Amino acid sequence: MSDDLCHLSAVSLAARIRGREVSCLEVLRAHLARIERADVAINAVVTRTFEQAEADARALDARLAKGESIGPLGGLPVAHKDLTLTRGVRTTFGSPIFQDFVPDVDALLVERLKAAGAVSVVKTNTPEFGAGSQTFNRVFGATRNPWDTSRTCGGSSGGAAAALAAGMVPIADGTDLGGSLRNPASFCNVVGFRGSPGRVPVWPTQNGWFPLGIAGPMARTVADASLMLSVMAGSDARTPIALDESGDVFARPLERDFGGVRVAWSPTLGGLPVEREVLSVLERAVGTFSDLGCVVEAADPDLRDAAEVFEVLRAWYFESVYGNLLATRRHELKQTVIWNIEEGVKLSGHDVGRAEVMRTELFHRMRKFFDRYDFLVCPVVQVLPFPVDIEYPMEIEGTRLGSYIEWMRSCCLISATSLPALSVPAGFSSGGLPVGLQIVGRFRDDRGVLQLGHAFEQATGWTQRRPPVPV
Repeated sequence: MSDDLCHLSAVSLAARIRGREVSCLEVLRAHLARIERADVAINAVVTRTFEQAEADARALDARLAKGESIGPLGGLPVAHKDLTLTRGVRTTFGSPIFQDFVPDVDALLVERLKAAGAVSVVKTNTPEFGAGSQTFNRVFGATRNPWDTSRTCGGSSGGAAAALAAGMVPIADGTDLGGSLRNPASFCNVVGFRGSPGRVPVWPTQNGWFPLGIAGPMARTVADASLMLSVMAGSDARTPIALDESGDVFARPLERDFGGVRVAWSPTLGGLPVEREVLSVLERAVGTFSDLGCVVEAADPDLRDAAEVFEVLRAWYFESVYGNLLATRRHELKQTVIWNIEEGVKLSGHDVGRAEVMRTELFHRMRKFFDRYDFLVCPVVQVLPFPVDIEYPMEIEGTRLGSYIEWMRSCCLISATSLPALSVPAGFSSGGLPVGLQIVGRFRDDRGVLQLGHAFEQATGWTQRRPPVPV
């Protein structure tokens, strides 16, 4: 019974709690037991708040007994990424510099999840400052992939993805600058949604106007991610780019008729190197859209300059947020973080201005592309999950790579467009490793992306598979 609860969808679990079929405390204890058993082999969880979680679950049960509402996420255990501020709970950012830091505020998304009845149970592992799509750091070590513990879970929301796949929590939050929600979702056979900038307001932040770094939901199904988004989204006066639209739209059923909807299939996004086995899995998966009634065409969007846009703005961001640490704590920073900050130091005003002009031109090219197509589907990740002791791939199909972020351009280029994008499970390699499909939508059509992802998920059933987690 305990493990059965740990593999229910969040939507089903919330309904059972509301219907008094199972208590919040029973649900919590089932997940705590699962964490104790499964995380030994995976190392997804870095800080535990079990005692407070039990008190919160009891309080929710008491409210239920009085016939009171406990919110749309009432009683659901939730994990927070270790980049996300949690009041009174250690938040290290995966850095030795902050290994004992305890914030005195909750991040906005934590406020909203708590208000919706979610029960905070753990913080999840992340690479140092979320830099890189491989989850390891000198504070907690590496997080392993539940599908093959010799492999990486991806990153930077890698601890969240691994915890979800292993049944430790039904929902988890994450962040995404260059793929940090989408990459680990693909590597762990779960769902990660990068919404439009401002869809989930980010606070506190040093760069309130920065459009590339977003927060979003992770879950085992698209419907679960949409439910979570329904309470995370919505305007907030503390965030200047927050979208005004209420999150209520994401609580509605996702069913939709896709007859005649035009879908562009871009296997390499115009020439990126992609491992043959990744392409083989995705080429089989794309046929599902035709089965759904979509009109599928091979077409590449014009993403020229998107890599420069992304890499310049990312470097500018790293220097602006972490530059002060370079002078005072350099010896405690990992080399790739040092490199990214130094790339920002080199930038001139001309470089940043040029990137912003190119970003505007990119926006208009994508707008015209989506005049013809309703959605774009493409790889999430260019490679399969690789050995956990490799920091990042240096080569893909004979193409040498120049930096720690180049192997993730299938996500980074999409980030530069500011379009909503979803990673949804799409199949497995011959060796049993997960492969995700990336669904990209029109400007601010977040709900449409989730609807198509839900239809694909329902038609394929890949989200129903469970990893062979050692317990």
